Formats: sequence, C-alpha cells, structure tokens
Amino acid sequence: MYPNNRNINPEDKKIEERVLLIRRVVKKTTGGNHVSFSALVVLGDGKGNVGVGLGKSAEVPSAIKKAISTAKRNMIVVPIYKSSIPHTILLKYKAARVLLKPAPLGTGLKVGSVARAILELAGVENASGKIIGSRNQIANTYAVMKALSLLKSRVSTEKQEKPAPVKPARPAMPAGRQAGGAKAKATK
Repeated sequence: MYPNNRNINPEDKKIEERVLLIRRVVKKTTGGNHVSFSALVVLGDGKGNVGVGLGKSAEVPSAIKKAISTAKRNMIVVPIYKSSIPHTILLKYKAARVLLKPAPLGTGLKVGSVARAILELAGVENASGKIIGSRNQIANTYAVMKALSLLKSRVSTEKQEKPAPVKPARPAMPAGRQAGGAKAKATK
C-alpha cells in the first residue's frame, strides 16, 4: 500500500503496539441489529518503522488481532534526521490536510490526536504539526501515514536544493541597434 515498504520483517524487532480507536458498529437488518467492532492499531519499533492497520470483527480482541496483522503488512520506513523529520510536508488526503514540520532538539512532539501516537512509535522525538479539515481519526491516521511515506531522506533533499547554473537566453543588443526603439523612429 505504501511505496517505501522495504521488506521489513516485523518479527525481527521489538515492536510496540498502540490501539488508537475501537468503534462499535451496528447494522440494522430485518432480523434485528448486527453488532460488530472495528479497531485501529499502530505498530512501531521506535527506529523509523511504523505501520497502521484497521481490523473488523464481531468481537473486540479478534478485531485488534486482525488490525495488528494488517499493520504488520503495511509497515513503512520513516526517515529521521536529528530525531525529527527531514523536511516540512503538506498533504491533502480526502478531507484531511496534514502539515508536519521538523523541530529543533528538545522541542518534543507538538502534534495532536493520532499523529502524536504515530510519530512516537516511529521514533520521531521532535516535530510540530497540524491536522485541518477532518476529525475522523481513521482518515487522519491514513493521512499522516501517507505524509510520512512521502518524506525523503535529508541527503536527497540537500542534493535537490542546489540550483542549476543559469545561462542567459541570448546576448544583449548594443544600445544603437534596438529594434523599433526611439532611434529607429527618429531616422525615418
């Protein structure tokens, strides 16, 4: 699902999991009500690997178990630069707009809602950010994950910032040879 999934084996590392949301879903049927649960879980090792999963089941423990297995399959690598993210990113995902900025050492995580949990489990210690436009925690979670998957490492961003040398399009004309200028009209 995410582009920089680099064959991360979740069983190799110590992974911490956090349940962000448990939702009770009721469906009206002709025979009565059908009750199920959905769970949103984040996994991370604190060293740049993080994953998100959504599981649905008739019982809460099995919904959490399904969410954990989905999160293990959707692990991504987050580039970390000086315990923060390498650069600012602004992303729109469905109704949510996510802004994440790097912060200096000692600042801490100045983000709210699900973004704080995701960044903590990814191993980011200093960052600031804002989620605008949506209060839906599931949509916000996927928006933050999409933003983190689009981050580039600091080495590649420094190479891109160097501007190419600019060459003039053509040499400037001498003062007396301007096409259609004041001297051309005066001689006629």
